[in-house]
This record gives sequence, structure tokens and C-alpha cells, in this order.
Amino acid sequence: MIFSLQGTVQELTPTYAVINVQGVGYYVGISLMTSQTLVLNQQTFLFIQQIIREDAHLLFGFNTRSEKEMFNLLISVNGVGAVSALILLSTLSLNEIATAVLSKNSALIQKAKGIGAKTAERIIVDLKDKVQKFSGTEDNISAMVDNKIKEESLSALEVLGIPKRMSEKIADKILKQNPSISVEDLVKQILKNI
Repeated sequence: MIFSLQGTVQELTPTYAVINVQGVGYYVGISLMTSQTLVLNQQTFLFIQQIIREDAHLLFGFNTRSEKEMFNLLISVNGVGAVSALILLSTLSLNEIATAVLSKNSALIQKAKGIGAKTAERIIVDLKDKVQKFSGTEDNISAMVDNKIKEESLSALEVLGIPKRMSEKIADKILKQNPSISVEDLVKQILKNI
């Protein structure tokens, strides 16, 4: 099993790199996060996850051990393949993925191309107890929950014909005073204050 590769970056694209290790070029799938740390014709060190299938031996490379761990957690979820996991890692940071899972924000996870509602929900259910170490802080999670409540409330008010600009400041003020308010109560409070 290949654990890591150290060599020269022979080819580089946003989705893969060829790492030349003493004359042997290894084709390695990478995320955008890792791609941005590599420099063509420069030495590099990548943590490798090798996946052996009946029809292929695939290598996936990561700049950090944390990114490799998150990749392995993602591919452990039924319905998430290696390519989907790389797309998710290219779309969101490790902290954003962890925070989305912990705050049950499936909409954020669905921003990754090819991840639908069912898969996003499965990621949340399967990984909720495994991603704490990737998230920044509890504050970050509550801020994200607040943001989700605020967005849902503002969308509901827009449907009622109230411009977002008009209700956003009021929403911020109410959320500051009562961070655990529900979407329904926030909508009611904003309507009272307009």
C-alpha cells in the first residue's frame, strides 16, 4: 500500500498531478485545495490514499493528513465515491464541511457538483460523530445555524413581498438578542418591526 509520495511535480492540473519519483510518474487525483499548493517542476510531498478496484489501481494525493482523513470519512459514506469526495473537498474547506455536517446544513454540502439532497443527508447522518476535530469552534457552528435561520426567514419574507434589504438589519438585531430563535418566530418578529 502506498502511503506517501515524494518527488517532482511533472504535470499539474486542478484535478490531478503526475508526481515523478526517481523516474516513475505516478498519476494522482487531487483536490483544488492540494492543487493550489503544488508547483510545476518543484519537489513535493503528498499523503496518498490508494484505492484498488477490479479494473484500476487509483492514487489520490493530499497536501495534509487532515485532508486525507476527511477524504476517507467521505468515501466511507454509502453513495460517495472518490471523485465526489474530491469535488466536495475542492468546493468547501475541511472546516466548512465539518461545520455543515454538525449544523445539519445539507444545502451547503449540496453546493458540491454531483451531491444531491439524499447524499448530503447521508453524509450528515454518517459523519456527525466523526467530524468534530475538523470544525473550528462551537461559535462557528452556532454562527452557521444563525445564518441558516436568517437566510430561511429572509427568503420567506421575500415571498411575502418584503425586500431583503429592508428585513436584513432587523433580522441581525433580533438574532443578536435571541440567537436560538426559530425561523417562524424570527419572521413574526421582523414583521412586527417593519
